[in-house]
Amino acid sequence: MSRTDSIAERGRMAQIFEKLFALLPGLSLVAAISAAAYAARHLPGLSSFSPMIIAIALAMVIRNTVGLPARAGPGVVFAMRRVLRFAVILLGLQLTLADVLGLGGAGFLVVALSLVATFAFTVWLGARIGVDRSLAELIASGTSICGASAVVAANSVSRASQADVAYAIACVTVFGSIAMFVYPLLPVVLGLDADGYGIWAGASIHEIAQVAAAGFQVGPEAGEAATVAKLSRVMLLAPMVLGLGLMVRRRARKNGGSAETGGVPIPWFVAGFVAMVVVASIIDIPVLVREGANLVTTALLTLALAAMGLETDIASLRARGPRPFILGAAASLFIAVVSLLLVHLVAG
Repeated sequence: MSRTDSIAERGRMAQIFEKLFALLPGLSLVAAISAAAYAARHLPGLSSFSPMIIAIALAMVIRNTVGLPARAGPGVVFAMRRVLRFAVILLGLQLTLADVLGLGGAGFLVVALSLVATFAFTVWLGARIGVDRSLAELIASGTSICGASAVVAANSVSRASQADVAYAIACVTVFGSIAMFVYPLLPVVLGLDADGYGIWAGASIHEIAQVAAAGFQVGPEAGEAATVAKLSRVMLLAPMVLGLGLMVRRRARKNGGSAETGGVPIPWFVAGFVAMVVVASIIDIPVLVREGANLVTTALLTLALAAMGLETDIASLRARGPRPFILGAAASLFIAVVSLLLVHLVAG
């Protein structure tokens, strides 16, 4: 290597280290908030909430009271974008095609029809009551599929503001939490057996943690059915993002934009999610490895949502008014009612 090449190589290495050091303040702050979120789950009343939800709430409090130091900016953005995408990829290891087959054709039909109907209804109602299309699509994604994870995956193609993302996550968190406490009171009243209740809970409650809490509170059989139904919903994340990406591109063309305005129909990390589902389906992954991957996935999502909270200005949320919140309530009620009817009609 010549002296000129050596100098150039040292210059490139110096730039890499400089970028890495620039990330440290923000990543350290995000990690500290995430650790606090995990610790907070041991407090009374918070054990049923996932660390992801606690992290974004803590981060929003910090952002809107203390503020976000300028030095933390690069690391926060890195966690919010890059870390999040790797978390979604690992999410694919949580389910296999065998899980879906175990749910049965009738159960999967309940899940799929509830998802499609809820997404379409939410976008339609959002347009009728004056909610911005991008925000309505995020609320529709989070309500119909898997809460916060679906919101951030959908935003990869809808490209809404971070305030819209935070608002959508707040909606699915609030109404998913309400469902988590209310659903276990209803199976006898609604005439549901353990399997029927589990399918209903898995097909309509938003977050995986909320589904597990609502399911196993009724019993192990209901909890297992709820978890499988929920994971089957998660499997539909990739088709949803593909469909949403095509909708965004078509809307961009109608508005006079280029064909590329809406972004890539399937983001690379969603393709990675599908690849992980395939891997988990054809390879017998040891239980310890699968459980370890689930823990890592939750940790990465917690970091990403902590970063998102640090980027969220509550004043911008208030500026959107109550209509998106009303939309979130209507969407949650819609998926609960539709999935319940389908359980009785299809899976009953």
